[in-house]
Amino acid sequence: MKKLLALALASVMALSLVACGGSASSTPASAPASGASSAVDSAVAGGAHKIGILAPAVTHGWVAAVAYNAEARCKELADQVDYKLYTSNNAEEMTTQLDDLMTWGAEAIVAFPQWEGMEVPIQKALDAGITVVNFDIEIAADGVYRVSGDNEDMGVQGAKYIVDKIGKEGTVVVLEVPTSGSVSELRKKGFMDTIAELAPDMNIVTYATQFTREDGLKDFADILTSNSKIDAVYSMDDETSIGVLQAIKESGRSDIKVVTGGGGSQEYFKMMPEYKDLWIESALYSPAMVRDAVDMALDVLNGKQVEKIKIIPTTIVDKDNYTEYLDENSPY
Repeated sequence: MKKLLALALASVMALSLVACGGSASSTPASAPASGASSAVDSAVAGGAHKIGILAPAVTHGWVAAVAYNAEARCKELADQVDYKLYTSNNAEEMTTQLDDLMTWGAEAIVAFPQWEGMEVPIQKALDAGITVVNFDIEIAADGVYRVSGDNEDMGVQGAKYIVDKIGKEGTVVVLEVPTSGSVSELRKKGFMDTIAELAPDMNIVTYATQFTREDGLKDFADILTSNSKIDAVYSMDDETSIGVLQAIKESGRSDIKVVTGGGGSQEYFKMMPEYKDLWIESALYSPAMVRDAVDMALDVLNGKQVEKIKIIPTTIVDKDNYTEYLDENSPY
């Protein structure tokens, strides 16, 4: 777990996780085997604040981009930040890594705690006087800071988009992801509350899936078989939506007029103009927000006044404006 890796995410994203300071160096090592955690360490001489970063192992392009952007921000702050980054596969691994960061002397920790069970170890760090900034995930810990997109508003905007495109009646399939906890719960709440207000006669059919294109393809292929008429799909994630679009294409169906998404996948953006009779939407929920979390941690350590919670507003991307969000350097 403490093995230092200079290419922690190379197997998926070819991301070079190297030292934060320009004068620092690290020895390349082979990427971790599947299921292994990884860590990246930096050494910046004199005066730098020690900031630890905890992120999930790469299971999704968006997650990979979180670590990428945290790394990039550390490089930009090379004269101010000495950092160590860990990736993990579950709450137990992340808890052990958090303990390692405390032993290392972390003054602040930017954590992306995707799993249940992180409340106690994060509270332990807080009680030890360490600043903790959670990225994206809200957990019950007293004193934690948080940077997040507006999950509930993503649902609100998705509902408004669908009603705008198909009207107040029709059949909408909602693809929720219960295993993602508050992320799915809030997006679904925003969607359902807004649909109830704007289009109470809309027929809503809900199915559970995952935030992967493979699950989107597999699950939506089954949904197409069991639903002869679908007007729109409220999908919460671009990866899921890519699978949904493949299922629609393979089925030859032409009844579906809207597929939403969320995240900000470049691949998904590029698909938007390809479907002439289908509106493809993404509620931008950029992994680059983690840069704000690193900045927040540094600001707190520097004694600046910082709001406990920073919520990034929702931006809607579709074929009318997708070119404004294309970025060939993005890993997602």
